Amino acid sequence: MRFGIVILPQYDWPEAGRLWLGAEQYGFDHAWTYDHLSWRGLAGERWHATVPTLTAAASVTERIRLGTFVASPNFRHPVPFAKDVATIDQISGGRFILGLGSGGTGFDATVLGQAELTPRARFDRFTEFVEVLDRLLRFERGSGEGISYEGNEFSAVAARMVGEPAQEPRMPFLLAANGPRALRFAARLGEGWVTTGPQAYSDASWWAGVAELVIRLDDACAAEGRDPTTIDRTLSLDSDEGRYSLASVGAFEDAVGRARELGFTDVISHWPRAQGIYEGSESVLEEVAGRLAALR
Repeated sequence: MRFGIVILPQYDWPEAGRLWLGAEQYGFDHAWTYDHLSWRGLAGERWHATVPTLTAAASVTERIRLGTFVASPNFRHPVPFAKDVATIDQISGGRFILGLGSGGTGFDATVLGQAELTPRARFDRFTEFVEVLDRLLRFERGSGEGISYEGNEFSAVAARMVGEPAQEPRMPFLLAANGPRALRFAARLGEGWVTTGPQAYSDASWWAGVAELVIRLDDACAAEGRDPTTIDRTLSLDSDEGRYSLASVGAFEDAVGRARELGFTDVISHWPRAQGIYEGSESVLEEVAGRLAALR
């Protein structure tokens, strides 16, 4: 089992640097930040940009893997974004993981004046976004006229990466998926799958829903002709509905045990905030960090 921590991009530097370095010193395997322009109930609060945050995090850490949890096409185009993430991968020495999702219906979906999309339209845009990113990040310098693409949502004319990711052929894609089409897409193109689980009104129904998603991922792998053991499986243990894995050491250990039983290779928690969503104590985080080696 590998352990991840989300650090929301709300902290000014150098306090943010303390948290990112702290995640490494605590022994977490990967650390993440949200890729939004702002987010839900925190829309009126300080919220820094994702790419410079991860670039700075790469500069103050040496071992821990870093990633987006998750980037979406709500406000991004694959050509400049491919260059952004390839550069982060270079700066970090090949420690970057690209978490990708279809994008929600909140602030990010309308702030640039976009029309609201149906779930099917969001998924179609997402697959196009990921497929173009995949092509761009695998592009080799000096290999001709660049990449041209004309799709329903995105276009590119002789796009060239020039720089390349440190990892070959590119950094891993961690694809967010819950629905049947998205699960098959993750099974086809993702090195990893991540889920926040279903919406649920109780812990019991949430865990039952997570177990059902695991079965559906296995079915999706079978449909794609993929060995289901070859895809990493990441579960976000927290939600804005009140479930928080770092509320106590016991809560964390119980959640990790349940995730392990369901075959997850990785779990993600959120760094405790002083109040509101993910409210908690750094003393609990410190105690949990001391238990990570035993929980692996």
